[in-house]
Amino acid sequence: MANEIEIELEDELHLEEPKKYKVFLLNDDYSTMDFVIEILIKVFRKTVDEASAIMLNIHNNGREVCGVFTHEIAATKVSQVKTMAREQGFPLKAVMEEE
Repeated sequence: MANEIEIELEDELHLEEPKKYKVFLLNDDYSTMDFVIEILIKVFRKTVDEASAIMLNIHNNGREVCGVFTHEIAATKVSQVKTMAREQGFPLKAVMEEE
């Protein structure tokens, strides 16, 4: 016979979803469209078609959402974009905003 222990909680457990953050890529006059597509595929795991559509929205509207993530993941994506852009000599910038 197994020992069974019952625990009664005074208050119900209340779990909150972590805040989510939108990551945007910002348009600039120097980063090539091909490089932006490469970033969208490598960093944000978009298909070529998705990346092309997002890239055109960035180009036409000045910025576009690339994904929605927890704070830590969003911050990592912003950092990855900055690192890859600097390595290639582009000023491409990503920013995150609370959803």
